[in-house]
Amino acid sequence: SKVGSDFSLSLSLLFFVLFCLFTFQVLVNIGNHFDLASSIFVAPRKGIYSFSFHVVKVYNRQTIQVSLMQNGYPVISAFAGDQDVTREAASNGVLLHMEREDKVHLKLERGNLMGGWKYSTFSGFLVFPL
Repeated sequence: SKVGSDFSLSLSLLFFVLFCLFTFQVLVNIGNHFDLASSIFVAPRKGIYSFSFHVVKVYNRQTIQVSLMQNGYPVISAFAGDQDVTREAASNGVLLHMEREDKVHLKLERGNLMGGWKYSTFSGFLVFPL
């Protein structure tokens, strides 16, 4: 049987004292493999998955770094650090070999998005089952 696994999200940030969590407005979540409560995508099956993210910082002089994490380890990152613009975007994408139950999420490693959340997205889909 075919297991659907597509999702697309619009993200916002909640800030806590020592760390940040991403919370999402889910636009598409076929198969419900993106867990809204934990902001983590859990692979329903072994395969090659495509992930991409696009983040925007707004009116912020700080450098931001966002990483895509697989099972707790950074795989790719994107940076935005221009001090002289009011808006700046950072994007990245990757194909990942994932086992069933592997987990993927975004982590804000540095800075804050300060309003850019409404312009930011995180998407993924199963390219090829193995």
